[in-house]
Amino acid sequence: MELFPVPDVPEVREGDDLAALVSERVDLRPDDVVCVASTVVSKAEGRFADLDDFPAGPRARELAARLAELTGDEKDPRFAQAVLEESVDLVMSEPFLLTETRFGHVGVNAGIDRSNVPDHDLLLLPKRPSESAERIRAGIDADRVVVTDTCGRPFRHGQRGVAIGWAGLSASRDWRGEADRDGRELGVTVESVVDELAAAANLVQGEGDGGTPVVVVRGFEWGDHGESDAHFRDIDGDFVRQALREWRYDP
Repeated sequence: MELFPVPDVPEVREGDDLAALVSERVDLRPDDVVCVASTVVSKAEGRFADLDDFPAGPRARELAARLAELTGDEKDPRFAQAVLEESVDLVMSEPFLLTETRFGHVGVNAGIDRSNVPDHDLLLLPKRPSESAERIRAGIDADRVVVTDTCGRPFRHGQRGVAIGWAGLSASRDWRGEADRDGRELGVTVESVVDELAAAANLVQGEGDGGTPVVVVRGFEWGDHGESDAHFRDIDGDFVRQALREWRYDP
């Protein structure tokens, strides 16, 4: 398996055809996996916003004041309002805002970006990233697309690439029922393939002004394994999230 960046992708503007931008720059094969950073997907879909678009309500002002008290830094309540409006659940309110987005991803500040946003204050995540992936897939020669983002994960320092949308493949490879090397039947192993592809692509995409937003994964084979569309945990089976509901920050 090999990974390589799609070269010379220009600054993406609202309305740009991402599929065409990719196809013009690389000869794709049907079994390639094209990993596209959510930043350029959002830009093409016009997910720009300004802080003035989010007049702060009482809850946002309360959250911003509490975070400012804890961190010693002034917090704009309009940003807190944007986070609330992009979320369906506030998992943690301090010492940062950890939320569930409308499509199921749990991350800090609803994944709202404040960097690399020319002429605006904010860049929101795509509304429905898997639908975005399907639109890109329909316009390229490759059969599989993953929309990637970066975020921190529990119990780990730093950030890693994760998948927030995908098309043309299942989210997970299901090993349950297969045998390990000693012949024991696997009972719980479900491998998050789209996250692993996103993490691998992130090594090639890079960060900051030297990053490249599109990476091709060539030679990935699913193998003779089961498939699962499960990716974001349901609250009933997410015991860490359940525990956070009862947790209180004590600096």
